[in-house]
Amino acid sequence: MGDLTVLTLVPNAGDRLKRCLESVSWADDLFCVVDPNTTDGSDEVARAHTSHVVTHPYENAAAQRNWALPQITTEWTLVLDADEWVSDALAGRIKGIIQDPASLDGYDILRHSYFLGKLIRHCGWHKDYNLRLFRTAKGRYLDKRVHSRVVVDGPTGRITEVMYHDTYRTFEEYFTTFQRFTTWGARDAHDRGKRATAVDLTLRPLHRFLKMYVFRLGFLDGYHGLVLCGLSAFSVFTKYAKLWNLQRREHAGGPDGAAGKG
Repeated sequence: MGDLTVLTLVPNAGDRLKRCLESVSWADDLFCVVDPNTTDGSDEVARAHTSHVVTHPYENAAAQRNWALPQITTEWTLVLDADEWVSDALAGRIKGIIQDPASLDGYDILRHSYFLGKLIRHCGWHKDYNLRLFRTAKGRYLDKRVHSRVVVDGPTGRITEVMYHDTYRTFEEYFTTFQRFTTWGARDAHDRGKRATAVDLTLRPLHRFLKMYVFRLGFLDGYHGLVLCGLSAFSVFTKYAKLWNLQRREHAGGPDGAAGKG
């Protein structure tokens, strides 16, 4: 019957990685790919749980995973971030799926996330499905710098048993990721031929806030929900502002062009 590798990218996450790997200690293989810039001992945490630890230059998550996938020899792969962990109910569900020859080729898994230490129950985060479990030979990540997803060559389904995500414990953590993701998001959009408009810079952020805070009941998460929705709207604005800056520089002849032109 099916066997499983858990693929985990390892950044500076030593305080969370142990819980992540312990939650999937039952898997046939734990494959940890370490970012060479890791400095907090996360690589040693990984080696305490598995001998399958490699270091590889980090470009972005999609590229790192696509580099790793061809090296996985098990029938199934579960992709798990270093700040995520699998619930007991989800572990049982996954074990059943990989042992069933009639299982589909991939599965979206429901993820519940913490923000600044609080489990967010609204804002759209309570319906956050991610395709993380798939037959290894059938999956590959889209070539995107940020928010890439795995594409599975075959039928997929959903798992309602939960995985957990301990994201953004501090504002410093949030804004470190914020800077990287908004820059990458702007570059991805620019590469697709998208150009920023006044609508992108005004209505899109407003729409994001209203969708999360009002229509997806973010106000029920209290101040955590308000802050999260506000930051999410600001990230939309910043991505399109960076996209506008890319096209501004392009029209001005490069990064040293006329900085004052709009």
